Amino acid sequence: MSNKRRFLYFLAIALSIIYLLWRVFFTIPWRANILTLIFALLLVISEILSNLTGFILIFFRMLSTKKKWNLVIPDYTSTQPLPDVDIIIVTHNEPVELLRKTINAATYIDYPDKSKVHVVVADDGNRPEVKALAKHYHVGYSGMDDNHQAKSGNINHTLAKLHAPLFAIFDTDMIPFSSFLRNTVPLFTENFQQLADDPDHTEPLSFVQTPQSFYNADIFQFNLFSEKIIPNEQDFFSRDVNILNGGNKRALFTGSNAVFLRQAVDEVGGFPTDTITEDFELGTMLNMAGYISLATKVPQSSGITPIDMKGVIKQRTRWARGVLQSCRNLHIFTNRHLSFINRVILLNTYFYWWAFFRRMIYMIAPILYALFKIQVVNANFWILMVIWAPGYFLLHYVMGDTSGMGDNAKIRNERWGEVQETFFAPYLFIPVILESLGIKAKKFKVTAKNVTYSLKDKLYILPYLILWTITLVAIIKFNYGKYGSEILVGSVITFWLLMHFVNLSMCLFIAMGRPVYRKNERFIRRVSGTVQATDGQWHPIMTEDVSEGGIAFRTTDGPVETIAEGDHIKLTVKHQDFTIHLSGQVARISHRDDDVIYSVQVEVTADENRNHYLQLIYDGSNKTLPSVQDTWVTPFDELYMNLVVRARTYERKLSRRFNRF
Repeated sequence: MSNKRRFLYFLAIALSIIYLLWRVFFTIPWRANILTLIFALLLVISEILSNLTGFILIFFRMLSTKKKWNLVIPDYTSTQPLPDVDIIIVTHNEPVELLRKTINAATYIDYPDKSKVHVVVADDGNRPEVKALAKHYHVGYSGMDDNHQAKSGNINHTLAKLHAPLFAIFDTDMIPFSSFLRNTVPLFTENFQQLADDPDHTEPLSFVQTPQSFYNADIFQFNLFSEKIIPNEQDFFSRDVNILNGGNKRALFTGSNAVFLRQAVDEVGGFPTDTITEDFELGTMLNMAGYISLATKVPQSSGITPIDMKGVIKQRTRWARGVLQSCRNLHIFTNRHLSFINRVILLNTYFYWWAFFRRMIYMIAPILYALFKIQVVNANFWILMVIWAPGYFLLHYVMGDTSGMGDNAKIRNERWGEVQETFFAPYLFIPVILESLGIKAKKFKVTAKNVTYSLKDKLYILPYLILWTITLVAIIKFNYGKYGSEILVGSVITFWLLMHFVNLSMCLFIAMGRPVYRKNERFIRRVSGTVQATDGQWHPIMTEDVSEGGIAFRTTDGPVETIAEGDHIKLTVKHQDFTIHLSGQVARISHRDDDVIYSVQVEVTADENRNHYLQLIYDGSNKTLPSVQDTWVTPFDELYMNLVVRARTYERKLSRRFNRF
């Protein structure tokens, strides 16, 4: 890190601290009525916590080094024996066809000695169809009935039957890449060698967490027509924040696609069963026991993320309540066994889930003054400009500068972070309060990944619509009839109202949803093959993209006149040393640059062809989705784009209705 950047970081923190001291000692309306005073104190506390979480991130950036950021995966060492690895695929009640993809991918994982890889399906539903699926793929099966300890109980029950020194955990929908073990196990063998060479100065490695990665667009990307503009919302944590945690040897376990040292997990008593986020708690228990944990930055698996309001809100509510449960179980404020870095990471995680309560406070505060003249901050405008503005804008610049560094640059900026906080705020602030008061949510629910758009789902828009309407009224009423200096003096209130209005407008578009027409996700995969035209001639091809239901390709010997839309054709494509045989109907012929692209709806037989075809599709990230943010497109651009796109959609609908009469 350059001295200039370090100076800016220190200056941003210093100016922010000066502002916070001024807020605490000079702006609280102590003589106001009790309700106003309580809200004023909540606002000050919210500002302090927001700045504190920002300071922690900046602090970690300043501690980070190039070596910490770029975790190098070593080669397998000849001085250490190759360890056996148990791969546990955890399933509850998910569809069998979803589970098939993960089991199939697990059988293709590369390892120098495949006999040392043991795939086991852990099914707490004891379903005959899952047992039959495991048998079909020649992998182990661990079934159980009457599981009252959720995912942890299922994993612990399965671990009792296994004995490998390392084991990996995968959720049903998290499909491993063939390179998964190659990019995790060598970190353990290297650590084993370091422990043998210098046991007094080497900390044992407990687990390696690979990033959570998803092959479909999330609710923000999809509903805002932003699949080419912003990365998945969870990338900021998995490929940025947790990399920082791992750089300090305290990566958090995120529930799937991680490899564990069996001895370490046994030492802490297995997976904890007193929380609905066993992953978060287990990782900390391992760190407290003297083990380190690392996080890699290149995805080694890919799953499916929910894109309907109901599924997303339920998922985040479970995470919020579970993390707060685990923080209480771990006594993060008073536990003497936590190291300084560990405590800072846990506090940062804990306060993150309070960000949604703080966001509600931030939205309500300017509305109270604009509509009801309830003043929760006693401040002169000019003093506010001198003390607040420099620190606020510099801190935002610094936070934007720290939202990804190196290969992780520009994953998310502050404005997008505020949109995402605003989206979750109306639905998470109450569960966070209840859980903090000790009112627990014990029942574990697997998040459904299917999209639903019932009337009940559409009602999720109401909180945003109500807040949006109130904010709009507040903007109009507060500025109506003002001129000159009055507008200037009230500009801070107007500024906050406008920021929240933009964020809420984005939330309205997200909650409105978007029709889902595609049944399967497309993946960019370029492999060679052949196609048989209607005249019987075979032509060489190169695929452009593939999906479970279709394939797009170009012929490498030029356009083929004997292939037309509607034709039934046969194809072959190569995967490893296997030739996959497909058949299908030409759905579309299009032109791209100087090439002719043929899009075919394909059918594949349920045999080895299907296994190789699924592996061809899912062995690797979905490159059609961005990994970094397009910094040229702001939320304001997105707002305008959504207005235009949705206006045109409604215009077409109205035109079709009028044309009927």
